Amino acid sequence: MREEAAKGVELGLTDDEVAFYDALEVNASAVKVLGEPTLKTIARELVDTVRRNTTIDWTVRENVRAHLRVLVKRILRKYGYPPDKQEKATLTVLEQAELLSAAWA
Repeated sequence: MREEAAKGVELGLTDDEVAFYDALEVNASAVKVLGEPTLKTIARELVDTVRRNTTIDWTVRENVRAHLRVLVKRILRKYGYPPDKQEKATLTVLEQAELLSAAWA
């Protein structure tokens, strides 16, 4: 846990942003292609977008989940995230959002 906190300080990211950064960083080719600064920017934008678009019951309402999927995919595409890895990254980001959204709501 200390390592994660240190990682956030080192990267200049909040705990929520580190969670999304880690979700994106799983794909080694994305790290190579995009680099750390772009992944940090994506993580920040994802946290902001997901936080603004989650509601209390978003995990059970498929229309809200579908809207979030679209928003996440747009952000990934905007920054040139590798297309072949976008679906897995989107699912991972939504899983992280489910874990974090309890604290946000």
